[in-house]
Amino acid sequence: MTMIDNVLNEIEEIQGLHVYGEVAGVQGLMVELTGIERRLSIGSRVTIKARDGRPVRSEVVGFKGGRAQLMPYGSLDGVGLGCRAEVSEGEGFVRPDARWLGRVVNALGEPIDGQGPLPIGPEAYRIRSDPPPAHNRRRVGNKLDLGVRAINTFITCCQGQRMGIFAGSGVGKSILLSMFARFTSADVIVIGLVGERGREVQEFLEDDLGPEGLARSVVVVATSDEPPLMRRQAAYMTLAISEYFRDRGHRVLCLMDSVTRFAMALREIGLSAGEPPANKGYTPSVFAELPRLLERAGPGTQDGSITGLFTVLVEGDDHNEPISDAVRGILDGHIVLERAIADRGRYPAVNILRSVSRMLPDANSDHENALVTQGRAILAAYEDMADLIRIGAYRKGSDPKTDEAILLYPEIEKFLSQGIGERSQLEEGYQELASILGNGVDMGSGGPR
Repeated sequence: MTMIDNVLNEIEEIQGLHVYGEVAGVQGLMVELTGIERRLSIGSRVTIKARDGRPVRSEVVGFKGGRAQLMPYGSLDGVGLGCRAEVSEGEGFVRPDARWLGRVVNALGEPIDGQGPLPIGPEAYRIRSDPPPAHNRRRVGNKLDLGVRAINTFITCCQGQRMGIFAGSGVGKSILLSMFARFTSADVIVIGLVGERGREVQEFLEDDLGPEGLARSVVVVATSDEPPLMRRQAAYMTLAISEYFRDRGHRVLCLMDSVTRFAMALREIGLSAGEPPANKGYTPSVFAELPRLLERAGPGTQDGSITGLFTVLVEGDDHNEPISDAVRGILDGHIVLERAIADRGRYPAVNILRSVSRMLPDANSDHENALVTQGRAILAAYEDMADLIRIGAYRKGSDPKTDEAILLYPEIEKFLSQGIGERSQLEEGYQELASILGNGVDMGSGGPR
């Protein structure tokens, strides 16, 4: 190493050193920066000073032709050739605190609820951290009461499990999430609204979530009109805050709506950076980033856990489209909301037969498994003959199983229906189902593991 190299290294280590470059090009959402490209790496933060003096926070997403490529966290209005850009330090971290409960923050961890500044926690958490090592993670824990009868009974969720909620638009995903937030037995709820409609945010906070749900929640919001970097960052921020509470031994319920909009933001970033499209326009980095995000949920290495419920917006009600297919293979189960069920007025519109929890049957006792199996068999028998039943072509006595299904189906449908303000406890669901099926099972003889 030459003397000049030594001097340069010492200069770079000087505390408080400001390093500047300048804008050399702007195309679409992409800004090209020159002069300091060797000081930057993927994920580095840079603040561009617009012509009107407004700071525009940006992130390095690639390098091309000897220049750094940046995407902004805000509007590029006023940014032009020659604008000065300064390297920002330490912005890839967040310092959550227990006093964040009841607060609403943006994708950068800044308060947006008008209730003043947020307390700064003692420990910095990387916003884009790695999942815990697989060999050090604890196993999935006991059942988690989500307060929704259909989910608790037929698609049981355990502490540290990760499940997807698959549905088209307008089928009730947000309302189902709000019921989880208000009724769950988890200690802390962290909610990520990624690409949410701006008009609906306040409605969700005041009407769906309500004061009861908000009091033990931290809500991260990035609306659909914000740049793709902010929408992507909102998902990372949601998991970083969840990890903070998990590391303090809490049972955390992480609700994210939606993974699809996170993937769309990644697609916009990748295409702008020149990455070739692969499947339905989604770039290869999208499918590499999805497991890095979703694997951060789950059991920790200590007592705490993150139970993740991630909604997936199914485009055109096609449950085999690329994002749905990829997410289904990563998670530990899926809850399918079906438009046809919602159209006939049954909410939540869960299709029990198409939904799966990979913690079953191990999470249940033998008695509970018998109830769930019998209930599913009745639903399946009715659905197999549904068309004939509806047109009156089925004759009573032709098949004993179908006769039983016709008799019990209305009661099971009523059991699966639940009002937005109605709470159902975990044990109550099995008892009600046993009463409908006429089993008379004594639930005291075998409880959840």
